[in-house]
This record gives sequence, structure tokens and C-alpha cells, in this order.
Amino acid sequence: MSKPTLIGIPACTKLIAGYVQHATPARYGAALIAAANGIPILIPPEGDAMLPLLDRIDGIMFNGSPSNVAPLRYGADFDATPNDHDPERDATTLPLIRAALERGIPILCICRGLQELNVALGGTLFQEVHKQPGRMDHRAGEGELRFAIKHEVTLTGELARIIGATTIAVNSLHGQAIDQLAPRLVVEATAPDGTIEAVRVKDAPGFNIAVQWHPEWEVLNFPDRKRLFEAFGEACATYRNNRG
Repeated sequence: MSKPTLIGIPACTKLIAGYVQHATPARYGAALIAAANGIPILIPPEGDAMLPLLDRIDGIMFNGSPSNVAPLRYGADFDATPNDHDPERDATTLPLIRAALERGIPILCICRGLQELNVALGGTLFQEVHKQPGRMDHRAGEGELRFAIKHEVTLTGELARIIGATTIAVNSLHGQAIDQLAPRLVVEATAPDGTIEAVRVKDAPGFNIAVQWHPEWEVLNFPDRKRLFEAFGEACATYRNNRG
């Protein structure tokens, strides 16, 4: 096996026992180790001060989070979830996304990460997609059903090539979703109700895939999830080797 790559994972701001802490669910790093031959490096939500880290890492996985991108980031006046924001993460991930794309650093975006990518490039979000006419309720189930299969998605483009299928069943769970697609993005997957479930940056030089579902969950038990992580890991290794 080749030398593992260094892959950043943005941390979220958490208030634990009265103290601000930086954390992310362990399953993201575990998936990188298991399926992408990567060593996870947590990126503290400290804004532009984190940009120099791009000189040292081989990829970034923009992970999911219970928090939502603040509506002011995409010009919305109404805030449907005012208690569910993480402004420190927004101030860190949005500049990181733009800088990583410019450098050609591989990125894999999951759930909130997809929404961050869309906002970073000029798109907008449905704050409560389940309240839109004709849309499903994509939010999580309870307990053990939280990461259960929710629905099928239709795949196209680069994502269909990576996974080797045009339809898969996914564990998509989210309250927000893409409304206006950013100009640089192309749709790579949709849910039965038309909700955008995956995108790619059409003019970026490096690997970039964003999915609304959670392929990190039980990554080795589902071939489509494993293939996605493997492709990301291979892209990170190629980036490292070409960087010298």
C-alpha cells in the first residue's frame, strides 16, 4: 500500500461543559482511514488563519454537521433556523473551498459540505426543503434509523462513472438543500422529488465531488460508498505525488 495522504476535515464549534471546543463525528476520519488510505487532520474553525494549511495537506473532506450555513452568506433576509448556525465554521470552510479549488486540491463534500460548496460559489439554499411544494421530507429518522436508506438517487456524469451505476439507494438526511445552483456547478445526482443530491465543479482542475447523503457511514459495507472514498483517496495521492 502506498504512503497515506494527509486529508483535512473541518471541525465545528461546540459548547461542551461551558467551554468552546472544536470537534467532528469520529466516523468521518474513520472512513478516510478505512477506505481512502488517508490520515485525517482536523481543521479548527479559525477563519482565514487556516488557509496556509493548504500548503501541507493533500485533500479536504468537507463533512456534515447539525449546523446550517448562515442565510446571510447567500443573501437571504429570512432565517428559518436561527439557533442552528456555526459562524466560525462558515468563516473557515467557505474561503477554504474557494482556495482549494483554485489550487486543484481534491475535495469531497458531504451533506453540509455540499451546501457550503454551493454557497461558496454563489448559490443559495432552501432552508427547509421539506416545506417546498412537491418535496419529500429528507430529515433524519430517530435512533438506529438515522442513517437508514432513505431513497434512491439518479446519477450522471463523473459520479456515475466513479460508482459504476446510474441509480443507487442512499442514506440522505438533511433539512436544507440547494435552491439556486451556483454557476460553476453541474448536477451529478437527483432525488425522486427533484432535490439536487450531488454536484461537481465543472471548471476546477482537481477532483471535486459533493454529495448530500452520508457515504462515510458503514463505508466498507456499501460498494458505492467505498468506491467514492477510494476515488477521493487516489486523487489525493496523485495530487501529493504531482506536487513533489
